[in-house]
Amino acid sequence: MRILLALGVLAATLAAAPGPVPLPERMAHTGGGSQLITAEAADPAATTGTLTWWDRRGRRWVKAGSAPARFGAKGLAEGTTRRQGTNTTPTGLYGLPYAFGIAPAPAGTAYRYARVTDRSWWCQDNRSRAYNRWVEGLPRDCRAAEAEHLVAYRAQYAHALVIGFNYDRPVRGRGAGIFLHVDGRGATAGCVSVPAGAMRRILAWADPGRRPHIAVGTRGGPTAITRY
Repeated sequence: MRILLALGVLAATLAAAPGPVPLPERMAHTGGGSQLITAEAADPAATTGTLTWWDRRGRRWVKAGSAPARFGAKGLAEGTTRRQGTNTTPTGLYGLPYAFGIAPAPAGTAYRYARVTDRSWWCQDNRSRAYNRWVEGLPRDCRAAEAEHLVAYRAQYAHALVIGFNYDRPVRGRGAGIFLHVDGRGATAGCVSVPAGAMRRILAWADPGRRPHIAVGTRGGPTAITRY
């Protein structure tokens, strides 16, 4: 009888114990909206991790989905000091200005969605007035060798979201063309990537009216995702 009573008390205690605190609730800031994407790596040298998308329901954050993520071939670097050409993914908390893709927008996509054409480039030339911007037709001051011809990346840019790193007021030399996109063959040049099915689900889920942001970081240390 005593054993049964003890088991009953233990079961009640476990049932009453709070579950793990969701990652967004441990972060310094989530961007002020009611949707959030987190991309977390084990440490700055990691090239893989987990991407999770969350909904805020009342006072709680609830996981809406998750997928394996890939990061830069040289890992992750603090976004405020990152340098262009380092093949690192910038850590920090960023807006998601708009979506784009070579393929049509997935059903349910609410984001403004720009279709890639043969004339679509992303300028990464530090000397160009179009630095860190989509351009239709390459401007004279943006060298092709310092730009991405978007249509050339048929798998990766089938669907993508622009990550607002160094976007609103671009700092020359910090980096350009950082996206959340579909996986390629391996690590990225600095973007965050996920499997194609996950990217389609994210676009169908994301609602610009709910001001989603993406937080990129590590489990601990100076680039811990909870610091952003």
